[in-house]
Amino acid sequence: MKFNQSTLDKLEDVLSQADYKMRYERGTFQSGWCLLEDKRVVVLNKFLDIEGRINTLLDLIPQLNINYDKLTLEGQKLYDSVVSKSIVIA
Repeated sequence: MKFNQSTLDKLEDVLSQADYKMRYERGTFQSGWCLLEDKRVVVLNKFLDIEGRINTLLDLIPQLNINYDKLTLEGQKLYDSVVSKSIVIA
């Protein structure tokens, strides 16, 4: 997998399709992220580099309640690979 902006954008698109809002804020996040489940907001530490952001989203996405049917075909494939831990993003 490539740790670049394109990969990060694809992961953010999956969250967007699932009606989650992404925010980058500074704060004292021990794990690099904060989840406001009632508002479906994911807050990542804005001081993480791209690799850190991608790794954080890869850990976080399987924990979220995502409606699979709302995802596009590409989003479904990416979601399946993230959940099964067999991530290949070209």
